[in-house]
Amino acid sequence: QLQMVESGGASVQTGGSLRLSCQGPEDTFSGTYCVGWYRQAPGKERERVAILYTSDRSTYYRDSVKGRFTLSEDEPKNTLYLQMDGLEPEDTGMYYCAAVRARYYCYSLPPQDGNYWGQGTQVTVSS
Repeated sequence: QLQMVESGGASVQTGGSLRLSCQGPEDTFSGTYCVGWYRQAPGKERERVAILYTSDRSTYYRDSVKGRFTLSEDEPKNTLYLQMDGLEPEDTGMYYCAAVRARYYCYSLPPQDGNYWGQGTQVTVSS
C-alpha cells in the first residue's frame, strides 16, 4: 500500500544537510506502532535508518547516523521529518518512509502488505 509520500531528496556534497518529509494518511501516527525512515543503497539490502515509536515517542537511530540525523513530527499534518546533517557518501541511497501497523515489524523490515510505504526519495552525497 503506497500511501506515504516522501520528498526532500537531492544531490549534495559531503557535509551538507537535507530535510526529508513524509506525509501519510490520517491514521499515520494514531493507527500505527511506529513510523520510520529506511534506505537502500545500490546493490545493498534495505536498512532501518530512524524510527519513531508512536506509543511513547521514543526513537531508534542506526549507529552510523546517530548525532547527525534527527526525527521530528507534525502529527496534525500526518508528517514525519528526517533532518540529516553532516551527510557522508555512505548515506547515499533511496530513502523510504513507512508507517508500520504490526508491532513486530517496528524492529525489522516491514513488508509492503499491511503497512504504509512510499515510493522513496533519492539522496546522493558526493565527496
